[in-house]
Amino acid sequence: MISGLVEEGHLVEEGHMAFQDHVVRAADEVVGAFPADGGIYAVTFRIDSVDQDPRLPYAAIGYTTEADATASAQQASGAWEARWSYAFFPKTGLEGVRSVGRDPDGAHAHRREAESAGLWYGDDDEPDDRPEQLVEWFYEVCVAAARHLHDSGRVVQVLGRPVPVILYDMFDPDAMFRLTSAANPAALVADFTADAPE
Repeated sequence: MISGLVEEGHLVEEGHMAFQDHVVRAADEVVGAFPADGGIYAVTFRIDSVDQDPRLPYAAIGYTTEADATASAQQASGAWEARWSYAFFPKTGLEGVRSVGRDPDGAHAHRREAESAGLWYGDDDEPDDRPEQLVEWFYEVCVAAARHLHDSGRVVQVLGRPVPVILYDMFDPDAMFRLTSAANPAALVADFTADAPE
């Protein structure tokens, strides 16, 4: 949907996709500050928006550790849930280390590109399907940022080994599997996808 707009050049006219570039750079900075020896087994992107307004998206980027999964195992229904369900993520995985997208530069770039693509709407406008398109666009931006963390070698550089990036939206739980699969090499998320609850 939004990819078509990108391919047609609508989102690159002003700022060369500055919003996606901004999120990619910010994610790189956030992960670069993670503790190298903290037992991190997953980077987390909680995808959300201010007051559930798709015009105001952000990603809370954080992580979860082996110690967190071990502590969650006593309350979880099984090993998969303790390790991969965001319901058991620690504060660093839920609230993240830093939120990306609503800072002044990110917010400005997002609105400019949304307006350029005809996706912005006012409070008194009939939004049609623009809210859904804005959500899907932000999903794609987050997937691109996560893939960059792998492709650039940033995750391995900081943590010493590849770990998956788990993308989730608590208001659309099913999106977690689609987004995480799109954002990571298949082998890296095999455990995450193989035993996922139906």
